[in-house]
Amino acid sequence: MKILSVNVGRPRANPWKGLAATYIDKRPVEGPVAVTSPGPKGDGSVGLAGDRVGDVQNHGGTDQAVYVYGTEDYAHFGALVGREFGPGAFGENLTTSGYDVNAALIGERWAGPGGLVLQVTGARVPCGTFRGWIDERGWLKTFTREARPGPYMRVVEPGHVEAGAELEVVHRPDHGVTAAMFFRAAMGERDLVEEVASIPDLAPGDAAWLRSR
Repeated sequence: MKILSVNVGRPRANPWKGLAATYIDKRPVEGPVAVTSPGPKGDGSVGLAGDRVGDVQNHGGTDQAVYVYGTEDYAHFGALVGREFGPGAFGENLTTSGYDVNAALIGERWAGPGGLVLQVTGARVPCGTFRGWIDERGWLKTFTREARPGPYMRVVEPGHVEAGAELEVVHRPDHGVTAAMFFRAAMGERDLVEEVASIPDLAPGDAAWLRSR
């Protein structure tokens, strides 16, 4: 797959969660951007240099180090709501093309520039900030129904990312649990929960979290 855009957040007020700031306002940047593992969740750190999250309790950290979204999925939602979505509009770090990122398997690994290796850990679960930021009537219901969430990644090996660079799938686990299936289980499809929660590649704590929802 190709990286169409590398996007880094700018701080802005977050009235939708009552927090001091959100970094969902991601803007394309030029040149290579270093990617490293940010460590445990709690201080707002993420994988891309210069970026962070505002809701430090629920976002960021090792297993949400990088968020990826496909331009093909932007086209799908744009057609549904009659609105054009550009790179970074959903708050993703990497906007990609040429690969169905929602069909990526949990635990799948992608290799990129400078020795970078990323691993799929789960999928975006929409929150109040996302709903307020998009500002589209019925948005959370639409986003949930379409099940095109985009995957979260952990950084297995550091490297860098840059618009125009390629990411290559170098490992796919032998289960069939995709990022989209993780999302559907998280959003209430109870018949999927046990299948998703049973795979060994989930981020620590996600199996118990899924079963508790």
